[in-house]
Amino acid sequence: MEVRKVTSKKRVGRIGVLMGGPSTEREISLKSGKAVYEALQQLNIEAVSIDIKTDNIEENIRLIKSYNIDCAFVALHGRFGEDGGMQEILDNIKIPYTGSGTLASKLAMDKIASRRIFEEQGLAVPKYKIVEKLSYNNKGFHNDIMFPLVVKPATHGSSIGLSIIDEEKNLTAAMDSAFGFDERIIIEEYIRGREVTVGILDKEALPVIELIPKKRFFDYEAKYQPGMTEYIVPAKLEEEISKKIQSAAMSAHKLLGCWGFSRVDMILNENNIPFVLELNSIPGLTPTSLLPKAAKTAGIEFGQLCLRLIELAYEKAEDKFNLTLHKGEAFSG
Repeated sequence: MEVRKVTSKKRVGRIGVLMGGPSTEREISLKSGKAVYEALQQLNIEAVSIDIKTDNIEENIRLIKSYNIDCAFVALHGRFGEDGGMQEILDNIKIPYTGSGTLASKLAMDKIASRRIFEEQGLAVPKYKIVEKLSYNNKGFHNDIMFPLVVKPATHGSSIGLSIIDEEKNLTAAMDSAFGFDERIIIEEYIRGREVTVGILDKEALPVIELIPKKRFFDYEAKYQPGMTEYIVPAKLEEEISKKIQSAAMSAHKLLGCWGFSRVDMILNENNIPFVLELNSIPGLTPTSLLPKAAKTAGIEFGQLCLRLIELAYEKAEDKFNLTLHKGEAFSG
């Protein structure tokens, strides 16, 4: 994969790395943001770290404006980072930012909305049911999907609130756990197979990664505790199967209208059919996170990846805001 080399780093402008946020994924976001900030500093980019602590619109507008930045590198995960909230603020104050726009971010964060789109457009997805808290409290829930089941909140990442259950007796507890994080939850069939993920950078799919967790599935502990998961990059798959997985990931990215980058999580079943589980519009951004791992395998170091995302942010802004300040100056290749 070819990525243009950035030679005019001083013309990138002043980059504000937005991190933290008010969601349950705050600590993960702080790690991503710190990694991006340090990578930009090592490249002599003028960067500032901006800790987002609230979802109050006016407070965030004042905070962001106070740093006088040219571009925002959004390293926020979860609510208000990936759901379009911050993106809408940045659109309104006309500051270029990395990643997908407001609508695509909303769709990606909402696993129900995105899954319906994937399903309607012919991508393989697990059988599923949607349960709303209000109707569940009033009527209960009748399950007609074969066990084992996956139960998860509709709008959370990092496997927060997710359970895999094998028996009816554990269903209520799993649903209660998921409802602790969201008003809507998804109950879906458990697809037996290999866990794989594909990062998207610009308009290309990165090498497939296979995840082999030491636990039953790739939960919060498996994701963030060192040694709990083995990563095979690139995955040991026949070329035809790898291309099929990459194609499904690229389709998911395009169907939601994503921009710049994303990561699509899938299960490759026993018949080598990739089932799309979800799309992360702002995946983890430390050098050891999955998308940077795949980028490195494709010959793109972490700092170069960060700069490419900034370049794409300016390209998006030029189309949206008719900005010309950095066009032809910030990057050359």
